[in-house]
Amino acid sequence: MTSVSQPRIPGNFFAARDITVIDGQFLDMISDEALMLEFQGGSRQAFEELFARYREPLYGFFRRRLESKERADDLTQETFLAVIRATSRYQPQALVRTYLYSIALKLLAVERRRDRRTDPTPPPDAVGSALENSLWVRQALEKLDAQEREILMLREYEQLSYSEVADLLRIPVNTVRSRLFRARMALKDHLDPQPSRDREGANK
Repeated sequence: MTSVSQPRIPGNFFAARDITVIDGQFLDMISDEALMLEFQGGSRQAFEELFARYREPLYGFFRRRLESKERADDLTQETFLAVIRATSRYQPQALVRTYLYSIALKLLAVERRRDRRTDPTPPPDAVGSALENSLWVRQALEKLDAQEREILMLREYEQLSYSEVADLLRIPVNTVRSRLFRARMALKDHLDPQPSRDREGANK
């Protein structure tokens, strides 16, 4: 790994900076998997690049599933700490993105078990203005089957492919497709409910 200095261009207000290069390639051009292998070999810069790429996506993963912003941030950091502690366990045939989300899912499961033991009532945290954080959508998502809800969120929010979701949850791709379809239909029904029979009868 080497560093090259970016030349200062006349009229450019940005100071010259060092750009880290691995085997002649700029960091932002290297795949996640190559960076992980570099990190296994002791490269701090490779880990920092992975952190930069996945901090926000992982924070979003936890934030959409937890009420507390602070805990979402804590668990994001814990995910990367778990990567550091278990660097040698990563196998090159596994996508780094799938590997990170598998760790995140395990941490989320532990967090939910802890919450159920301590306080079953969720705290009245502030509701974000974004649609995905609205109380309305949260309540609709909570009504879905747990497995179908997770597949829907991994696909729609984390933007994982069908095969990545299948690998992460260890289920066939066709199962992912069918459960995702059911989840989308159920969510649509919860967000746009049909009038109840009682209400229809009252209007007659």
